[in-house]
Amino acid sequence: MSFAKPPVYIEEILRRSDQGITRPFLCRGDDNSLYYVKGSAANKRSLICEWMAGTLASGFGLNVPQFEIAYVPDGLADLHPEGRDLGSGPVFASQAAYNLNEILFVQAGRVPLEVRRDVIAFDWWVRNADRSLTATGGNPNLLWDAASSNLVVIDHNQAFDPDFDPGTFLATHVFQAEFAALSSDLMLMAHYADRMKATLDLWWDNAWGRVPGEWLYHDDEQTIPTDFDPAASLALVARCYDQDLWRLP
Repeated sequence: MSFAKPPVYIEEILRRSDQGITRPFLCRGDDNSLYYVKGSAANKRSLICEWMAGTLASGFGLNVPQFEIAYVPDGLADLHPEGRDLGSGPVFASQAAYNLNEILFVQAGRVPLEVRRDVIAFDWWVRNADRSLTATGGNPNLLWDAASSNLVVIDHNQAFDPDFDPGTFLATHVFQAEFAALSSDLMLMAHYADRMKATLDLWWDNAWGRVPGEWLYHDDEQTIPTDFDPAASLALVARCYDQDLWRLP
């Protein structure tokens, strides 16, 4: 992801996904890349979370598909029967990843240890509980290439959760087994805190400065602010400067 790139404009709506709560649209951009695009069907808070947490995830070093704030021109959505759920204007667009499948519970242990720790450390940091997977099922929002042991991290629309439940997180997170080391090994804790600080210092202000004004309001008239609180969310991730980062409430 680069902030220096010109904006991507969506030129073609190919189909709508059958997966995910918001069922993103597979679209072609004017750069000829394919993107899974979330628009009107995803609330404004969700779009902001995708952008802000996705930026932090990429800066933190997670393998996140390239994503953009793309633009859907007026009238394009009218060409698709469900186009009203895409809408027009700024949208969140994540570049399509191919030949990957959602990770299975039996495959989780095959992910390299460092990557497992990176993922659960990041999710704990940004209060993202939407990566659950146990023997009985779940929704990990992780894609896995078994041939190359490559893990791809997707979907951050539920980050910065004000109702985050640490107990549920630790009971259901796909890499729950790695948290004990994170919360007891002083060197490991310091390592991750340093990475978080560097990521926050480098990326937060830049990313927030690019959030479209349309996403800050629920209505087109921009009279009803969305429920994303930037100050509270920044305070949440600024826990990386606190020695109690890993402590359970």
